[in-house]
Amino acid sequence: MAKIGKRTRAAREAFAGKDNVQLSEAVSLIKANATAKFDETIEISMNLGVDPRHADQMVRGSVTLPNGTGKTVRVAVFARGDKAEEAKKAGADIVGAEDLMETVQQGKIEFDRCIATPDMMPIVGRLGKILGPRNLMPNPKIGTVTMDVAEAVNAAKGGQVQFRVEKAGVIHAGIGKASFDEAKLEENIRAFVDAVSKAKPAGAKGTYLKKVALSSTMGPGVSVDLASATGAA
Repeated sequence: MAKIGKRTRAAREAFAGKDNVQLSEAVSLIKANATAKFDETIEISMNLGVDPRHADQMVRGSVTLPNGTGKTVRVAVFARGDKAEEAKKAGADIVGAEDLMETVQQGKIEFDRCIATPDMMPIVGRLGKILGPRNLMPNPKIGTVTMDVAEAVNAAKGGQVQFRVEKAGVIHAGIGKASFDEAKLEENIRAFVDAVSKAKPAGAKGTYLKKVALSSTMGPGVSVDLASATGAA
């Protein structure tokens, strides 16, 4: 049987008996036990009352967190001419067209967000089997297929988080770092929950928001009282 380390044991003891706690208590608990040697990411998981196998129950969108994510985001832009220059000036890390397509086809994916102008989609479409599984495929519904590439790049660099429900009806995302103060984390969490709430699909039946939980990269999770997470408390 594997031996449990002191840090893991201490975290488990701190979380024992904790369930459905107020948001402020959950954030404090997660921060206090994020004791790894690096700045852990604070992660949120949401269980939704949807079946994403049905098109009218798919949940997808994006939200710009008020206090950012604390993560450096590498942005690639598929564009030509003036739009390519616009993307570079806005701070895009990689800008290209056919050359960028070839780089991706070779397996070199050195970016975390992909943006494209509409005229580039025939090229980007060839990369669907590569970018799709990595959740990097540009999509007009989340603002990554656009003529306003500068705004899209700024949003990506400024703390925009994309979300998409998985097969089991779960959404998860990083909403900040353990080094953030508690007020900023709470503000980010409520902004994320609000965005997911507003993205409720027409086909959703019954209870939409079923459960919210928080954790750190290396720590246990704790469920959060829904009313406090939505700001209704």
